[in-house]
Amino acid sequence: MSYTQSQWHKLYNLLEDGRLEIDNNLIENKIRPLALGRKNYLFAGSHDGAKELQ
Repeated sequence: MSYTQSQWHKLYNLLEDGRLEIDNNLIENKIRPLALGRKNYLFAGSHDGAKELQ
């Protein structure tokens, strides 16, 4: 309850202004390919780095 009370002004603004999004799923979905590519290409250019770690 104390967390909710400390965040009450943010919740109030969210309910007061219908343009504000409740979550950020749209942005997360847009940056997901970038994050996955960064992970997948971490060892690009290195044959040893491309091998599966055992």
